[in-house]
Amino acid sequence: MPQQAQATHVGAAEKPFRQQYRLFHAAFAQFCYTGAQIAIAGYFINYATETRKNTSSATGAIYLAVAQGCFAIGRFSGSFLMQFVKPRWVFLAYLSCVIVFNSAATTQRQNTGIAMLSLTLFFESVCFPTIVALGIRGIGKHTKRGSGLIVAGVSGGAAVPPILGATADVKGTGTAMVVPVCFMVVAWTYALAVNFIPSYRDPADRIGAATIGIENAGDESSRCEPEDDLVKGAVEHREAVV
Repeated sequence: MPQQAQATHVGAAEKPFRQQYRLFHAAFAQFCYTGAQIAIAGYFINYATETRKNTSSATGAIYLAVAQGCFAIGRFSGSFLMQFVKPRWVFLAYLSCVIVFNSAATTQRQNTGIAMLSLTLFFESVCFPTIVALGIRGIGKHTKRGSGLIVAGVSGGAAVPPILGATADVKGTGTAMVVPVCFMVVAWTYALAVNFIPSYRDPADRIGAATIGIENAGDESSRCEPEDDLVKGAVEHREAVV
């Protein structure tokens, strides 16, 4: 057990739930990210009709379908990259690209603007599940409760779209895309922290690198032998009875 605790960075000295600050940061990042993601998808058709001339809602829906296809492709590409690169680095790279292309969409128009917003959806793809996976690493007995808290971040989808809508009524949907950019930047602080702050990075890396129960699973020599005399005696007695 001590070896397992050390390998997975979880032990009896865990902090109480109220002091799991990394978890709360992850949950808030999820709230901001999900809110921004829903806002972008919800106003994508409005963006297309307002920023591209002679574009109907039906045509805008087609562009949205293409963008959602980009999202699906991004999910597969991100999963593939994570086989060779640490997920936290992929997460940082993808979320950084989200901010770059979403920012470009606020100033670009016509086909260029729609392309920028489609690329935004492509790079959004891995963010939600990666925040969940990284956020619950190293919190031990709080994992179940913590995962629920992070997943509850989907409530951001009820908070951010109205803000974007109110801004769009005044400035137009193209300019209003700055609202999800701001929320993505807040979520980006977690991506930075989990890559560059040791108290965030080390638990994530140690959990991911743990080989307890995997390495040498079939090797007889790797199994623990009873060392206590009482245990040995009990084993010998059982064998004698049999």
